[in-house]
Amino acid sequence: MTIEQLTQAIYVVSAALFILALKFMSEVRTARWGNWAGVLGMVLAVGGTLLRPEIIDYRWIAAALVIGSIIGAPMGLLMPMTAVPQRTALSHAFGALAAGLVGTAEFYLRGGALDAFSMGVLCLEVLLGYLTFTGSLLAFAKLQELIPTRPIVYPGRNYISLSVLGIAVLSGLYLVVNRGPAEVFGLLVGAALLFGVLLILPIGGADMPTVIAILNSYAGLSSAFMGFLLDNRLLIVAGALDGSSGLILSILMCKAMNRSFTNVLFGAFGQVRVSEAEKGRTVQAYTPQDAAAVLEMARSVVIVTGYGMAAAQAQHAVKELGDLLMGRGVDVKYAIHPVAGRMPGHMNVLLAEAGVPYDLLYEMDQINPLFPETDVALVVGANDITNPAARTKPDSPIYGMPILDVDKAKTVIFIKRGLGPGFAGIDNELFYLPQTMMVFGDAKKVVTEIIAALKG
Repeated sequence: MTIEQLTQAIYVVSAALFILALKFMSEVRTARWGNWAGVLGMVLAVGGTLLRPEIIDYRWIAAALVIGSIIGAPMGLLMPMTAVPQRTALSHAFGALAAGLVGTAEFYLRGGALDAFSMGVLCLEVLLGYLTFTGSLLAFAKLQELIPTRPIVYPGRNYISLSVLGIAVLSGLYLVVNRGPAEVFGLLVGAALLFGVLLILPIGGADMPTVIAILNSYAGLSSAFMGFLLDNRLLIVAGALDGSSGLILSILMCKAMNRSFTNVLFGAFGQVRVSEAEKGRTVQAYTPQDAAAVLEMARSVVIVTGYGMAAAQAQHAVKELGDLLMGRGVDVKYAIHPVAGRMPGHMNVLLAEAGVPYDLLYEMDQINPLFPETDVALVVGANDITNPAARTKPDSPIYGMPILDVDKAKTVIFIKRGLGPGFAGIDNELFYLPQTMMVFGDAKKVVTEIIAALKG
């Protein structure tokens, strides 16, 4: 077997492992196997590429591996689970930048020798790569709250954004026809980088899960186009898998929110509206001890978790509370909304990390019929996904979004720092219902105090 044949055989095995990884990760119980399958597939893919005969000097490759390991290892080992969305956004940014740089190198190395198809593929790779790079960096900055998480809007924002995208597309078409000059290629790169920024600025924190999935799709498509340019079949397969899975996930996320792609990308969803609290409405505030007294009498409890729990890193305290209640004979379940937190599956991951058994996690369609029979719904930092306005107020920006029917429980204990609006920028009608007990404070601190009161 020649080196080329061996490399192609390794690529086939790697592609099969990538497909198995996606299959395994679609189920909670096999997700760990999916992770290992993906890691093994990538190790084989890198190893097979290093065997290719056209590689004659490994010094720069070795330097890149060392630098990448120095950056990547701390990200994987030290970054807390609550920061996984930020890490995901950075990963998309680095991968997309790599694709954009490869396209840039190919243009300057052999741009004049490329045929029309190859130049078109190169332009698409560069456009998607660079806009995903800046878009992912901006998504990271919003998730990390380095810049405001609310939509940053300005007059004519959509016209400006689409005009910049149009400049990038026209530059690419010119390059396909004329194979140059380099100044036009620079215009394409600049417009792509600027469009990535303009695309994410008007998008609020409520839509970050969908944006992450869309950027994942863009990064995958850029890698697939890079595979066509480099005649690398594994890149084509892996990029197509990444692009299609990201697209499918973003479609599912939009469906879960009853929103369209155009509304997510261009609707500036999440601008703060006037709070109902400022109009004179009041809530019923209680202490953690009051909440403990109610939980002590309950026979059934549904725990609803959201971003507030993640931000406070309260998942272990929530798990301890759940175990304490179950030890007293209480029927405890955990309700999971598909867009809770800041990326798909974030709540599942956090609760699994805390040791909550998988069979206690209930998805929205499973748990909603059970709320009318539930004694207490304990909401820990979830906001928009529990807002009854999605069912009752046609003028609400979240009207029609499927929510957890927490308001149908006999008693609601809502743990939240204050009355500030959620990512959607509106008040939660659940705050003002007569059966709702508002317990204000940091989620971890409040839950810990409830545990202490129950034990006492």
